[in-house]
Amino acid sequence: MKLENLKPAAGATKTSKRVGRGEGSGKGGTATRGTKGAQARAGYEHKIGFEGGQMPIQRRLPKFGFKNPTRVEYKPVNVSTLQAISEKFGKTEISLEDFISAGITKAGELVKVLGDGEIAAAVTVSAHAFSASAISKIEAAGGKAAVIEE
Repeated sequence: MKLENLKPAAGATKTSKRVGRGEGSGKGGTATRGTKGAQARAGYEHKIGFEGGQMPIQRRLPKFGFKNPTRVEYKPVNVSTLQAISEKFGKTEISLEDFISAGITKAGELVKVLGDGEIAAAVTVSAHAFSASAISKIEAAGGKAAVIEE
């Protein structure tokens, strides 16, 4: 096999349609563009989604979903994470600053403690919200859940 013997696979290449080369070619005159209208003219560009004046699909289809403008979004923190913080830093009182310094949340985020995992340390936890299971697990370990009001 030599470089000069290489050629594309059969059917891989196709000769382009030569339009606008006179009447004798069979594709002269309007150059296969039809008569008149924007698409027959040079420089025609349609807008994205344009369907020739027909109502576009993005306007025909209904819009689904709803975004609640008054939704309050919390950063979830599990009870097992509280146990890890109390072991790592030796704390009996865990506040928002402890969550931020541990890299769990960022400043300004609302924190909700959830009841996933186990806790053995008796800690006082300050957060914006608690789940019922989290409160029961914290209190069963001898701790206290304090809700921050803002």
